Amino acid sequence: MELKTIKKIGVLTSGGDAPGMNAAIRAAVRAGFYYNLEMYGIYRGYEGMIQNDIKKLDSKNITHVLERGGTFLKSARSEEFRTPEGRKKAYKNLKTHGIDALIVIGGDGSLTGAHLFFQEYGIPAVGLPGTIDNDLSGTDSTIGFDTACNTAIEAIDKIRDTATSHDRLFFVEVMGRDAGFIAINAGIGSAAAAILIPENKTPIETLVEKLKSRTKAMKTSNIVIVAEGGKSGSAQEIADKVKKFLPYYDIKVTILGHLQRGGAPTSFDRLLASKLGVAAVEGLMQGKYDVMAGLINHKVVFTPIVKAIVDDKKVDEDDLRVANILST
Repeated sequence: MELKTIKKIGVLTSGGDAPGMNAAIRAAVRAGFYYNLEMYGIYRGYEGMIQNDIKKLDSKNITHVLERGGTFLKSARSEEFRTPEGRKKAYKNLKTHGIDALIVIGGDGSLTGAHLFFQEYGIPAVGLPGTIDNDLSGTDSTIGFDTACNTAIEAIDKIRDTATSHDRLFFVEVMGRDAGFIAINAGIGSAAAAILIPENKTPIETLVEKLKSRTKAMKTSNIVIVAEGGKSGSAQEIADKVKKFLPYYDIKVTILGHLQRGGAPTSFDRLLASKLGVAAVEGLMQGKYDVMAGLINHKVVFTPIVKAIVDDKKVDEDDLRVANILST
C-alpha cells in the first residue's frame, strides 16, 4: 500500500483498561505535536467512534495523566462496531473530522477491530498492546502487565501475613482467563506453594501431595495461586476439592479481581507505554500500517496485527521450572 500523507491521527483505548494506557496516549499525542500533526481523542473506544464522541486534543488534555491508572479517554466494548453498518457509521465520523489514521490501544479484540477497519476502509492503524494479560505475541510485555503483577504480589504479601499468623492455606485467584502469565510471575514473586494456570491441568491429587510435603517440612503458611481460567477450576472449586483431602487445614479463598487493573502504572509500564506511543506515530508516518508496535529485547518492533493476535504467546517453560523448584 502506498505511503499516505498523514495530518490527523485519532487515538482510542478499547476493551479492558490497563495501567499505562494514559502514558501511551500522552506519548502518542506529544509525538504527534512534535511532528506537527493534529491529534484527536476518540472517547469510549469504538462505541465513541460510532457515536461521534471525538474531540481534538491539546496539551492540557494530557497534563498529569502519566501517573494515573485507567484511561482518560474511557473504554467500552461495542457490539455495533462488530456489524458492517456500525463500522460504516464510524468511518463517516472519522472522515467528518478529517482523521487520516488511528492508534488503537487494547487487547486482541481491540486490535482485531483495527485490522478489520483497515481491510474495509483503508484507514492506516497501529495497535499498541494494552492488556494486563500479556497474551499478545510481538512484544515481550504488554502495557499494564508489570503493574498487574506488582499489584497481585503486594496483595499476596498481605495475605501471607494472616496466613502465617493462623497457619492457614490460602487459594488466591488472579486474572488471566486464557493465559497464566500473571499467575506465574505473581507466584514466583510471592513464594507461592503452587501455581495453577490455564495452559496446564494440575490433578488435585498432585496438588494435595505437594501441600502434604510442605506440611511435613514445617511450612507455616501455604498460598496457592490460581489463574481465573485455570483448567483445574476456579479457586473456590479447587479449595473445596482440597478440603476433602486435607480436612485439618483452615482454608480460605481470596479473589483479587479488578483490583489488578487499577492503580498507578509502574516505572516499567510508563517507560514501555511511552516508547510505544512515540513508535506508533512514527510508524504511521513511515507507512507501517495494520501492525502492532511492541518491544522485544528492548527494541521496538512492528508485527502484523493478524500475527500478533493469532499466534499463541506461550508461557516460559523455564519460568514454570523455576516456580516448581522454589515451591518445594
